[in-house]
Amino acid sequence: MIKPVITNEMLNLIINIELKRKKLSKISLPVSYANKLRKNSRKMSSYASNKIEGNPLSFEQAEKVIDDPHQHLLRAEQEIRNYYLALGYLSKSITSKEAVSESMILTLQKKVVEGESKEKIGYRKSMPPGVLFAVYDSDTGNLDYIPPSFEDIPSLIQELIAYINQSNDHPLIKAAIIHYQLVTIHPFVDGNGRTARLLCDYYLDLSGFGFANLGSLEEYFNYNLDEYYSSLQMGLPALYYEGRNNPPHPEIWLSYFLRMFDLYSDKVIKLTNEGDLTWVRNGISNLKKKDKEFLRFILDRGIREVYPKKVSFELKKTNKTIINWCSVLVKVGFLVPRLAKKRILSYSLSELCLANSSELIKELK
Repeated sequence: MIKPVITNEMLNLIINIELKRKKLSKISLPVSYANKLRKNSRKMSSYASNKIEGNPLSFEQAEKVIDDPHQHLLRAEQEIRNYYLALGYLSKSITSKEAVSESMILTLQKKVVEGESKEKIGYRKSMPPGVLFAVYDSDTGNLDYIPPSFEDIPSLIQELIAYINQSNDHPLIKAAIIHYQLVTIHPFVDGNGRTARLLCDYYLDLSGFGFANLGSLEEYFNYNLDEYYSSLQMGLPALYYEGRNNPPHPEIWLSYFLRMFDLYSDKVIKLTNEGDLTWVRNGISNLKKKDKEFLRFILDRGIREVYPKKVSFELKKTNKTIINWCSVLVKVGFLVPRLAKKRILSYSLSELCLANSSELIKELK
């Protein structure tokens, strides 16, 4: 098991990421816009994670398979579809805050290799006499890695799960170690890297570092595959028992992981900032004339809190009409309902609406 060593560089990266997480927590994106970003990030993750493993499809081809799957999928198409569906499974698991378990790891791997032979599902088994299970470079055919014996896999997985659920390490460090350990244990014949990246994503989400799933961490691992693999291997011997079980310089991988995560968090913040104008225009385009007039009335009067009874009297409209207009503006993210004992007492302008009020007024003219 990796014993983390925290360098000054790593500490600065963690602090920087924490600050961006805090910043993101104060941004309230409209549901429709946030869901669009999440769907796009799932597509990118499905493409990038499989690209790391040599999948030949372009992003456009991967997106097409996700949006419009046909009946008979080629293997490369099936891999993309499998990853996307696995992300969907994890999004449901996160709602119940399901803890990481052996069952979850096995389920993820099964989803990743859906459509492959039964021999590829579940933990590796014993090899025929005289045959060594090893990982070879797909380009050169050279031996890259000899993972632990199949007999050690169950105990190593249990050790990893215990670490995940009991360690007090920082969540970002734990996520990096989860990724490294699962890939290094290499418990499956196929799907180890994809399963490790999925589990890493899930733990980040579970621990509050998912950055609202608005971007793709896998995208950054895919940018420079040589750096990704060399950081994982850390220059250690090919045999698991000769150093990869307890690497002497884990900061090589941990620093790389944090640098990629820092870039990923930058992208998420940029997406939310750049999305403001898009959000304004999309939101207004979904409004009818009366809804636009009502929003313009609120903005022109500088109203921060809309009380339906008060506004209905001023506009000489029924209370029900004002509530209906408010409900429409809530759906597009311009208003936020204020609740008291499960009853809506008023509606306040959303933070994004306040930040872009001048742009909204221009678009409404």
